Amino acid sequence: MKPARRLTAIIEREDDAFVALCPEFDIASHGASIEEARANLIEALTLFFETADASEVARRFHNEVFVTQVEVPVG
Repeated sequence: MKPARRLTAIIEREDDAFVALCPEFDIASHGASIEEARANLIEALTLFFETADASEVARRFHNEVFVTQVEVPVG
């Protein structure tokens, strides 16, 4: 079995579809549902790791990703 790596997936609705982003590598995909967008992101990341050389993986990797919410005044 190949080693696995746990990465962040941010999924948001965009019009009639969902966009999935992995901020650690700035790789995105989309799908008609949350599940499809997630599966397509996994496929895109898998292809990236299969085809990218080690220097590209190291160059694109952002090891400190923080996902949080902020509150701002509006209006």
